[in-house]
Amino acid sequence: MAGAPDGGEAVLLGVDLGSTAAKVVAATRGARVRARAERGYALRADRADEVVHDPEQVLVAGLGALRDCVRLCAEARHPVVGLALTGSLHSVIALDDALQPLTPSLSWADNRALEQAERLRGQPRGRTLHRETGTPAHPMAPRSKLAWFAEREPDLAARVRCWCGIKDLAAYRLTGRMVTDHSSASATGLLDLRGLAWHPDALDVARVRADQLPELVAPTAALPLSAPAGRAAGLPPGLPVVVGGGNGPMASVGVGAATPGTGALSLGMGGAFRVVRDTPEVGERCELFCHSVVDGLWAVGGAISNGGVVGEWAADAFGAEEPEDLLDEAALVPGGARGLVVLPYLLGERAPWWDPLPRCAVLGLRREHGRAELTRALVEGVGQQLALVRDAVLATGAPVRTVRASGESFRAALWRDVVSAALDTPLELCGERDPAALGTALVGWRALGEIPSLAAVGDQLRPDHVVEPDPALARRLGSARPLVRRAHEALQGLSVDLARLSEE
Repeated sequence: MAGAPDGGEAVLLGVDLGSTAAKVVAATRGARVRARAERGYALRADRADEVVHDPEQVLVAGLGALRDCVRLCAEARHPVVGLALTGSLHSVIALDDALQPLTPSLSWADNRALEQAERLRGQPRGRTLHRETGTPAHPMAPRSKLAWFAEREPDLAARVRCWCGIKDLAAYRLTGRMVTDHSSASATGLLDLRGLAWHPDALDVARVRADQLPELVAPTAALPLSAPAGRAAGLPPGLPVVVGGGNGPMASVGVGAATPGTGALSLGMGGAFRVVRDTPEVGERCELFCHSVVDGLWAVGGAISNGGVVGEWAADAFGAEEPEDLLDEAALVPGGARGLVVLPYLLGERAPWWDPLPRCAVLGLRREHGRAELTRALVEGVGQQLALVRDAVLATGAPVRTVRASGESFRAALWRDVVSAALDTPLELCGERDPAALGTALVGWRALGEIPSLAAVGDQLRPDHVVEPDPALARRLGSARPLVRRAHEALQGLSVDLARLSEE
């Protein structure tokens, strides 16, 4: 399977249906990318707190990117031996009796289910469900969104034959079977992590039945490509379609962090830190998520809502033509931003607080501070948030010996320097721009029995370069971190009052 009669190297296509684009990579079993394609689509915010995709637009873009990549592979004489899927976690779509969408695809950023999440957050039932399903009580969770539909749209909910995610719908359109994988399901708040079955109490909270959810399968499950889908994609019917997993866990695979002890850090508009371990765990304080990966491995960590978006906001607010120019200006400010500390919660926050209500707060602002100091403080605030997630991971007993990092934000030196110092750990920067697509392609090769383990292929995913932390900046940020936690706790009540004021 490794080659073809004309010498072309076989590839497997990894398809990622992300937040803003469908990305497809053609990867060899040695983790080399031979072709890639991408087609974008829009997130819609129709009303306050509602952030959705048009599912048909996403699927059309995905099919178009798949077709583009198939064509590139044919031109380069790389035979395609299969495809594997991944997509954004926490999406929700209602399907009718014909398995056609009744609703848009609610994204992870959709906060309409705030009330339903807040009823559980911090309560014994909510903490038990967090430990047993790996998913916190938060509006992002499908468990909360389904409860919202039951309460706010009961007539629509009564018409639903199946609730699924966007990747599940893509798998159905490609194969004719409605399935979801353990990885994606473990981010719904509905899966019993230890039994890998739908959790009865979680279903009760969400007010759904198990028969209204897709069939559960392993991420390595392979289904045959249907004839109509094959014609549309330019691929032969019967080609293996590997179900794959959620794009967070798949990104860990794609940067070579699929072994215990290696952390994976991604930084785009938001960010995430996770580490793989061989048992499910969210920690005593329930500050983390826990997602299934593959081969009995679990990704433990947390996602933050505010990453590179803080630089984009600062550039807009201060009239900088290019965000990169403002980041370069902020890099000239000494570490610590001349006494400024920012809680960078422009979009609320997820880990480790799992609180959608906190507002951005600037502490220590004085007349001598300008846009460069505030921008640096925002970036340092993001670094501190990632470090708080890492600290929560360490508190579970999971070792973090190395950190593989990816994301467009790291093109700026300020982001590289601040994040490495906040973690006080060298960052092994990975140049692959589509790590989730590459990761799910490697899971596809694993499913076909062409690689012995993901750990083995991870050894071939070497970082492009390593950023060493600056010791002085690491000490400064480390000494300030307890203040960040104390400030968040002190301002929690104010955040609730501010949220009320904004609604009046």
